Amino acid sequence: MRNSIAPCGTPAIIPRRVFGGVMLQLQSAFGVVALLAITWALSENRRAVSLRQAAIGLAVTIVTALVLLKVPLVATAFGAINDAVGTIGAATRAGTAFVFGYVGGGTLPFDPKVPGSDFILAFQALPIVLVMSVLTTLLFYWRVLPPVVRGMAWLLERTLGVGGAVGLSTAANIFLGMVEAPLFIRPYLAQLSRSELFLVMTGGMAGIAGTVLVLYATLLAPLIPDAAAHFVIASVLGAPAAILVSLIMLPETSDKRTGGSLDDPEVQVSSTMDAIVKGTTAGLELLFNIVALLLVLVALVYLVNAMLGLLPEIGGAKISLQRLLGYLMAPVCWLMGLPWPQAVTAGSLMGTKTVLNELIAYVELSKLGLDALDPRSRLIMLYAMCGFANFASLGIMIGGLGIMAPERRDEINALGLKSIVSGTLTTCLMGAIVGMLTQP
Repeated sequence: MRNSIAPCGTPAIIPRRVFGGVMLQLQSAFGVVALLAITWALSENRRAVSLRQAAIGLAVTIVTALVLLKVPLVATAFGAINDAVGTIGAATRAGTAFVFGYVGGGTLPFDPKVPGSDFILAFQALPIVLVMSVLTTLLFYWRVLPPVVRGMAWLLERTLGVGGAVGLSTAANIFLGMVEAPLFIRPYLAQLSRSELFLVMTGGMAGIAGTVLVLYATLLAPLIPDAAAHFVIASVLGAPAAILVSLIMLPETSDKRTGGSLDDPEVQVSSTMDAIVKGTTAGLELLFNIVALLLVLVALVYLVNAMLGLLPEIGGAKISLQRLLGYLMAPVCWLMGLPWPQAVTAGSLMGTKTVLNELIAYVELSKLGLDALDPRSRLIMLYAMCGFANFASLGIMIGGLGIMAPERRDEINALGLKSIVSGTLTTCLMGAIVGMLTQP
């Protein structure tokens, strides 16, 4: 790179690569504004949107991203988390290799003909869900995670002005799924205002559970340095971002703020061994659901593509669901700061994540060649897809919340599709902010 001052004393020409990188960061900054404008356009009551609260929410989200991504001490701490996740992955492989032999990652009794053909998703990657389910249950039983959740809820309540109950549920979404987190505030669900109920749903759609975080990090570790740390950052960043988006789409029109205190999860455990057993049982149910959904959804995509393949080719290639979704979501990916030549590929991933689920999208991302998306684009997509906002998750959320608050079932159903939109906008906003702060 040239010096900033030329030998003759005149300013040197800014290298084209540096200029292009700045332009992409400015593109992401524009995307932040554009995504918030889209959110405002979709608002139920634009006049009721508090610009002051929105500005504070945006500032808190950006400052949180700056601290988590740029402060060296914090970066070092998240590097340690990344190492811990790697250790958990190695421990899981030790278990799968012992139980399943070479199918589970043990030493092969033969030389594979195709590199990578020895990797079997169901036996080598997915079982990490079991280990994480047990660890999460143990950390709650040992009272390690509850104080962290309580502290996050307090911060959200003080900085963004939300009620204690919704702040608690949103903070719990950092570690738990869309159904587990509301269990903390089950006694308050019937009392929540419509805006607060929507905020709880958005928080669930805009985050992922700790049980699958390590799985996704394992899939993307070869592509993205410190992938596990970025997934943890995305989970933390999703809390203020979800509040920002939900309060714009469905602003609070009353002075009501539902309070709440930290309650233990509904599933109680009596001992460490009981926590291990119950965590394993819950993880096994989740593991079976993931395997079944993957099988069915991939098969359905194949059938849809087979039917679309009967249509005339466009541009010398067959029409596919991924291709259609790529064109549909490409402008959104461009707003997040991706170069347009990469936006269609990224759009296909976003579409897959929304229509199917984020696991399939991350699997597809892990299969892409290194030249399909540059390192910055891959990082942006990690954040943009880090949420449960899809139709399969909507059914799970409606079912779970409907059982916990049967008197609010009609409202929950009515807000369902809107929560997918708000959750998607939240993760895209996170992607744009990360793109704004990341140099190519």
